[in-house]
Amino acid sequence: MGTYGHFARVYDRFMEEVPYEEWGNYIERLFLQNQLQPKIIAELGCGTGNMTEIMSQKGYEMIGIDLSEDMLMIAKEKALQKKMDILYLAQDIRDFELYGTVDCFISICDTMNYLLEEEELKQVFQLVNTYLNPGGFFIFDMNTEYKYHQTLASNTFTDVQEQTAYIWENNYDLESQINEYIVNFFVQDEEGTSYTRFEEVHYQRAYQIETITKLLSDAGLEVVEVYDAFTFQPPAIDSERIYFIAKETRKKGGNNQ
Repeated sequence: MGTYGHFARVYDRFMEEVPYEEWGNYIERLFLQNQLQPKIIAELGCGTGNMTEIMSQKGYEMIGIDLSEDMLMIAKEKALQKKMDILYLAQDIRDFELYGTVDCFISICDTMNYLLEEEELKQVFQLVNTYLNPGGFFIFDMNTEYKYHQTLASNTFTDVQEQTAYIWENNYDLESQINEYIVNFFVQDEEGTSYTRFEEVHYQRAYQIETITKLLSDAGLEVVEVYDAFTFQPPAIDSERIYFIAKETRKKGGNNQ
């Protein structure tokens, strides 16, 4: 899994156009659609806490979990400045531990795609089941194979901002269903006289809906709905991101406690 080491310093700059507020509103609509009233929510792969903060502002008690201590340091600093009471935990989502159970888990920005083996996904799903209250839900998104194969493909993307820039080389292997991101970042120094370059390489895997449904079921979670992202429509052949809503069924999967 990628840990976003150097990228943590500039992550929020490059993610400024991501409509986190709209994503948070969509998650709340999913709550309403499924008659959910969670109080305590844990976010897996919270990064610098952008979505965690939005859900906290909406009145939910939030826990953010991420492997990158660099990301969490920024998340904690932002929460402190805004006087938000958010618990951040530096843990691998494949092996996380909570102090108690929660009403809902969420995971956005294709965190689940970073798990390259089915067994890793099942581990996460089992842990989610372990720490969900009876009748609790798990809401997460995933990039689709269509996005990796048709949209990202073997393309190169660039973005130039006032003090930062990146070159993103993408490669998708159809046989292994592994997508490789090679991103070179250029960050201007404080004097504005030179740029520092650093490289991040990340891997994600495409999964079929049927595979995810089976893995969730094996972990004791029942798929309630699968939506084309930000809609209440089923996924289409050209959907680039989809949302899963899975429910705890009291059948605890695995030995995780």
